[in-house]
Amino acid sequence: MTVAVRFRTIGPGRAGRSLAIALERAGWEHVGYLGRGDDVSAAADGVDLVVIATPDGAVADAAASIEPRSGVVVAHLAGSLGLEALAPHERRGALHPLMSLPDPELGARRLASGAWFAVAGDPLVERIVDDLGGRRFTVADADRAEYHATAAIASNHLVALLGQVVRLAQQIDVPPEAYLDLATATLANVVELGPRAALTGPVARGDWDTVARHLDALPADERVTYVTLAAAAARLVEREVPERFLAGASSAETPPASRPAGSADPPHRPGGSPAPADRERS
Repeated sequence: MTVAVRFRTIGPGRAGRSLAIALERAGWEHVGYLGRGDDVSAAADGVDLVVIATPDGAVADAAASIEPRSGVVVAHLAGSLGLEALAPHERRGALHPLMSLPDPELGARRLASGAWFAVAGDPLVERIVDDLGGRRFTVADADRAEYHATAAIASNHLVALLGQVVRLAQQIDVPPEAYLDLATATLANVVELGPRAALTGPVARGDWDTVARHLDALPADERVTYVTLAAAAARLVEREVPERFLAGASSAETPPASRPAGSADPPHRPGGSPAPADRERS
């Protein structure tokens, strides 16, 4: 008979609770949570694993506060940190779910649905992934910050971009769902074809007159994002961006497009902005 792995979680937030629920359903034994203000010095007593699921900036302090116990693995879920943050423990592990975990129940289901994990250190963290039916890859400590930055672009920045889409859609009385369906189809194209082949639109065609009309129509405070991403699209298809557009990327003032000097922004009907999304470790 296989003996269940016993583990304790420091940090009862979305990530920690999602993982604890998922592992319990996979047959692991969770002995409880320790939160802010709790004494974590004895966290390694009576368990095989301590999971530190605090914000990245609190990981090292939490690890240093735990009395080391022979044979016990101490692992963190921080995407940007390596194993050095877990001193002084001998058995260390890093386990970062490359998955958005908006709430514990949905997060637990996602973690057990073939999720990707970045792992390092003790083999027990690889067993976690295997028992959840996930997929894993190793990230060296020196690459963790760049890895995590890329995760932020793929998830957090995408949410921010779609927030801009919703704002603009509401201002012109177009259902945001129509644009979100477009975004879903575009992401599917990227998965199937790759980013370069999936790119369509004026930048892909080199149609800079249309880009100028877009900038004329957009509110001033939305233009910097548009120009920055248009330049990224041009890089993808190896096109040169006209200098007049790049000059306007550093400010939110009237861009160097086709509008006569001194003209005002076109009127925009007021529309509500979406509530800021809960920030989630990526």
